[in-house]
Amino acid sequence: MGTIAIGTSGYSYNEWVGPFYPPKTRQEDYLPFYAEQFSTVELNFSYYAMPKAEQLRRMVEAAGSLSYSIKAPQSLTHKVDPQKWQDEAKIYLTSLEPLLEAGRLEAVLFQFPFSFHYEADNRRHLANVLNEFAGIPSAVEFRNTDWSNNRVIDELKKREIAYVSTDMPDLKGLPPILDVSTSSIAYFRLHGRNTQTWWGSDSRSRYDYLYSDKELEGAAERIKRIVVKANKILVYFNNHARAQAVKNAITLKKLLAQLNEHSSP
Repeated sequence: MGTIAIGTSGYSYNEWVGPFYPPKTRQEDYLPFYAEQFSTVELNFSYYAMPKAEQLRRMVEAAGSLSYSIKAPQSLTHKVDPQKWQDEAKIYLTSLEPLLEAGRLEAVLFQFPFSFHYEADNRRHLANVLNEFAGIPSAVEFRNTDWSNNRVIDELKKREIAYVSTDMPDLKGLPPILDVSTSSIAYFRLHGRNTQTWWGSDSRSRYDYLYSDKELEGAAERIKRIVVKANKILVYFNNHARAQAVKNAITLKKLLAQLNEHSSP
C-alpha cells in the first residue's frame, strides 16, 4: 500500500489569516506555517503567471520538507498559441529546476478546461505537451466526460502519467467518478459539489464549498481504494474560500488515520 499526502490547492490567501494562519501573520510567513501542518501543497499561481526558478528556490528554502505539485501555465492548457507553446514549455521546465534538484517535485498538473474535447487536434496537442515533459512526473485532469475512455487510460499508463481523480458536482458533462491507477503516483482533487454555482460563476463561487464529515468519509474510502494501486497518492482540496480547504484536509487526515486503525490486524 502506498503513502498518502494531503494538502490544499494554493496556500497564499489573505482570508486564511484568522481561520488558519494566526492573526497578523505576514504573507512571507504563510508557507513556513503551512509546512508545519501539511506535507504537500499544490501551487496554482503558476497557471496565471510563469514561475521563476529563483522564486521556487526561495520557497524550497523557506518550507522545510514540504513537497510541491505545480499547475502548468494556461499557455499550455487553456490559451494555447500553436506558434509559441513549445517555447513556453521550455521556459516553464527551466523554472522547475529548483524543485527537481531538491527532490521536492511531486507532479506537474495539466488541468484542461471543459471546452477541451476528445478531438483529433486536442489529442495531438496533449500528446505533444506530454512529450515535452517526458521524464517529469505529471498528472492530467480532464473536465468533461469525453476523455473517460480506455484509449486515454491505456495511453496514460504507457506514459506513466497520472489520471487525476476528481470530486465535483454530479452534473451532466462533468467527468464521472473514475479512480484508476495509471502511474506510480495517484492524484485526487476535491473541488466541492456546488451544483447551483458550478456553471456561469466565478471561480470563488464555484469552489465555495465545505464538505460534510459524511462526504469526507466517502472520499476517504475512495482514497483507500486508490492507494493500494499506487506508491503514493496526492490529495488536494481546491475549495479554498474561507479556509474551507484547510478544515476539510485536517478532517480527512483524521478520518484516514481512523480507517488505518480499524484495518490494522
